Amino acid sequence: MAFGLWDYIVFVITLIISLSIGIYARFSGGRQKTNEEYLLANRSMPIWPVAFSLMASFMSAITLIGVSNENYQYGTQFVVINLSYGLATPLCAYLFLPVFYNMRVTSAYEYLEKRFGLLMRLVASISYSIQMILYMGIVLFAPSLALETVTGIPKSIAIILIGAVCAFYSVIGGLKAVLLTDVFQSLLMFAAVFTVIISGVIYAGSFNEIFRVANEGGRLELWNFSPDPTVRHTWFTLIIGGMGTYMSLYAVSQAQVQRLLSVKTLKNAQLSLWWQWPILSTLSLTTSFSGLVIYWYYHKCDPLLANRINLRDQNMPIYIIDALKDFPGVAGLFVAGIFSASLSTVSTALNSLAAITLEDYFKNAYLAIKKKPYVTADGDSAFTSKILSALYGFICIGVAFLVQNLGGVLQASLTIFGVVGGPLLAIFTLGMCTKIANQWGTIIGHVIGMGIAMWSQFGRPRPSPPTLEFSIEDCSKFDGMKTFANVTNNFDSGVEEETYFYLYRISYMYGVIIGFLVTLIIGYFASYLLYVLKLQTMEKIYVENSIGEINSDLFVPPLAKYIKKKFVENQNKK
Repeated sequence: MAFGLWDYIVFVITLIISLSIGIYARFSGGRQKTNEEYLLANRSMPIWPVAFSLMASFMSAITLIGVSNENYQYGTQFVVINLSYGLATPLCAYLFLPVFYNMRVTSAYEYLEKRFGLLMRLVASISYSIQMILYMGIVLFAPSLALETVTGIPKSIAIILIGAVCAFYSVIGGLKAVLLTDVFQSLLMFAAVFTVIISGVIYAGSFNEIFRVANEGGRLELWNFSPDPTVRHTWFTLIIGGMGTYMSLYAVSQAQVQRLLSVKTLKNAQLSLWWQWPILSTLSLTTSFSGLVIYWYYHKCDPLLANRINLRDQNMPIYIIDALKDFPGVAGLFVAGIFSASLSTVSTALNSLAAITLEDYFKNAYLAIKKKPYVTADGDSAFTSKILSALYGFICIGVAFLVQNLGGVLQASLTIFGVVGGPLLAIFTLGMCTKIANQWGTIIGHVIGMGIAMWSQFGRPRPSPPTLEFSIEDCSKFDGMKTFANVTNNFDSGVEEETYFYLYRISYMYGVIIGFLVTLIIGYFASYLLYVLKLQTMEKIYVENSIGEINSDLFVPPLAKYIKKKFVENQNKK
């Protein structure tokens, strides 16, 4: 095993620190006795923990494992996606965020009930629950690859171990604990990446040597401006698809909205969103370079072709074994970074799933059955939230055993975000940016949009993405080293054939755009048709008063300002 005594010491110490922060938050302040504190940290968090937490929840362990492998296997074109994050941030901060913040909601889907109706709220929250359960499965699966490779623990046991710890952490900590721990765990993530980069530069002798080998191997690709949507990564797919994915997460996702609502003011929430972008891009860019470092180390002996690993997502863990085995504690630090990243992401996701289950499902079901609102001591609600967090933790463990069939962890995570996040983003866009949208028209658009998005991304058969070339021309320096593969790998040529159905050939980055556009267009015209036929009205967006004023708080600030102006003009005319 690569793990020695010092590795275990480092790993256990970092884990104890993370858990100690969670335990401290559990027994300090209000002691997590109310839902306001457990789910929203009493809306009193400072900017920096929220900014780091927003970053840590986006990809976390998937970034370390997936982005490094992306650059190793396909080249550097993926780094362009960081520009899309900057373009989408102001849209999230100044259009969508003010609506949620001014409404002071716990569940982001409370907005949909006020704008459309209860059924729309339930449809959206169920879609989100499915998305996050699938995503949590990937988040649990990613570090299991590292634990299996570095410590020898089988993936199945690693998944159960990580999932159980995450469930425990989520139950005791609440959102405040998660936010505070995210800062420490983010530092561990950076430490893991910089460990790879610094060691690789020392071995190679210079940055130039790493870039030279990467260039010879065809890894340095940055200027692919092809408009062809079937090309996996181009400026168009990464900018357009990246903006759609980013907005589906940071504009309307319960996990991120819940974090942003935990700060004191709207301005602080917007600053948190702005600051997480450079933090996220810094981690993404450094992790991308670590993929080139790993390629330099293995450019003459690819671990997968040499049957030393089972999946290319294990490239970074096996590098830690091969290159840093003589440095006590380094493997422990690396595994701690991977483990902590997943701990953070899963705990917050479970927290958000508990929030919408209590607010969107349980309370509404209680109202429907008992014919009266759910009223109880807030401490009882907090206890219910903790039980729900634990339950979702065990559900995610089961899903983690299935996600290994979805391909690389990075592409699998972005695909899931796309097929569910695109239609969800369109629902909120219809509600906040148009007056004509109504409940049944939007539901029709959502169902069709999600169906087509899932069809486009999961339909079979589909071509395998073409990879760059790998070599095993010289594996002499790895002779006698441990092999982690169980079987000989068979490889698809990756050659795209015109016989494949065109929709299945479209880049996975466009999955979010397909779902968004189909939902938006069909939802808008279906709403208009139902309104013209007098089958649906716009009554939900009116407050109950004698003058029939439109509730402008339900719309993005520019449209809200216009609505108020027109209302004043109409009143003056009267």
